Amino acid sequence: MKKYTLKEKFKALGPGMLVVGSFIGPGTVTSSTRAGASYGYQLLWCILFSVVAVIIMQGMAARLGIVTQTGLAENLVKDLNDKPLLKKFMVLLISLAIILGGVAYMSGDLTGTAIGISAITGIPSRIIAPIWGICILFISNHNNAIKWLEKLLTLCVSVMAIIFVLTMFVVKPDVLEIFAGIVPRVPSGAIMTCVALIGTTVVPYNLFIHATSSHKTWSDPDEIPLSQFDVSFSMIVGGIITGAVMITAGTVVRGMEITSAVDMAQQLKPLLGNFAVPFLAIGLIAAGISSAVITPLGVSYVLGGLFGWKLDKTDKRFFATNVLIVLCGIVGAATGFNPITIIMAAQAVNGVFLPVSVFTLLYLASKSSVMGEYKNKPVQILLGSCVFIISLIIGVSSILSLF
Repeated sequence: MKKYTLKEKFKALGPGMLVVGSFIGPGTVTSSTRAGASYGYQLLWCILFSVVAVIIMQGMAARLGIVTQTGLAENLVKDLNDKPLLKKFMVLLISLAIILGGVAYMSGDLTGTAIGISAITGIPSRIIAPIWGICILFISNHNNAIKWLEKLLTLCVSVMAIIFVLTMFVVKPDVLEIFAGIVPRVPSGAIMTCVALIGTTVVPYNLFIHATSSHKTWSDPDEIPLSQFDVSFSMIVGGIITGAVMITAGTVVRGMEITSAVDMAQQLKPLLGNFAVPFLAIGLIAAGISSAVITPLGVSYVLGGLFGWKLDKTDKRFFATNVLIVLCGIVGAATGFNPITIIMAAQAVNGVFLPVSVFTLLYLASKSSVMGEYKNKPVQILLGSCVFIISLIIGVSSILSLF
């Protein structure tokens, strides 16, 4: 396989950064802040697991996309063509998981942006969220607007990331306690928080998006090393940001009940003082826009691949799916529930449906008939199976905790 210089690898950063832009949204900031406030550093292991999991699974998705030059959904449908009953079951199961997860995530994205705007304007988030949802409908269907926003939002999220990491050093957390937090354990009542932390990072539809965007970016298996660097570097950066938020919250606002953006901003006061609230508000708005634009597109890509649609807005079904996911998100965000609760619930829903997507990807990427010589090696199968088992245990535990 061809070798590349470090400069060539950095120039090739692309699909992986898109995925990080998707999961570094209001849900990540909110769930990490609440985890730190409620449990200190005890759930850092969830972030470590999530980073390892996304490197393994997103790398697998990217490799599948490059080798087959089609998406994950299309590969599944093709592989099950000779098993019509199983094919119908899997298409139905994945469609349900992706639609429900997408609607939940959309509600969280709109709510996260709304609480940022609310912190600045004082207007209730349940009023802002529907209005913002309508704006997202227009933005997501104008390519020029998306390209302009991508550049602005990349800058905003990058600045937010730098501020959180700097703040983490300023507040001087207990290093020994941080290392203790890497040891897996679930404090009493923390199972849904664990699911939310994992669900906000290892997002089911991101596996499908990554396979599609990778085959559009790279066309030769010799370019797999570029893809792997893109995945590893991007996911580690995302993990550092998420960890910095939790550590900062666990140091500054531990024991505090987090119910608003103003509460979340308290962790930034040691560095930003009176600018903490407006800065976090702008950061939530920026992160929320990037996630909210990607979420309906992600659901549309998955359903398009499963049902054979053309993967752009010229296909009315693809376009209608975009619109319906945003509209359902608007309804969810306008319910009047505590916005922080909505965001946490959205991440938990994604965590529950994660095992379905992980199993689908692991199954396809391990088949010679699909991947040829590039199929999963025994070590990759083992690691992927561990991710599947852990995500399944956490997902089932979260469902049982409701009863």
